[in-house]
Amino acid sequence: NKQDLPNAMNAAEITDKLGLHSLRHRNWYIQATCATSGDGLYEGLDWLANQLKNKNGCSGAV
Repeated sequence: NKQDLPNAMNAAEITDKLGLHSLRHRNWYIQATCATSGDGLYEGLDWLANQLKNKNGCSGAV
C-alpha cells in the first residue's frame, strides 16, 4: 500500500524485509496498491479470492 508516496518500498523490498522467501510451504503474494486511487486493489483481492477458492475446493464464485 502507499504506492503513491515517493519512498514506498517495491514488492522485492517488502519480500526481503518480511523474510517471505523462507515461507516455502505457503502461498504468498505481494501486490502494490494505492488505496486513494484503487490501483492494484482488485488484483490483490482477486488473488486472495482464488487462493481461498482453491483451498476450500469451491466451485462457485467467491
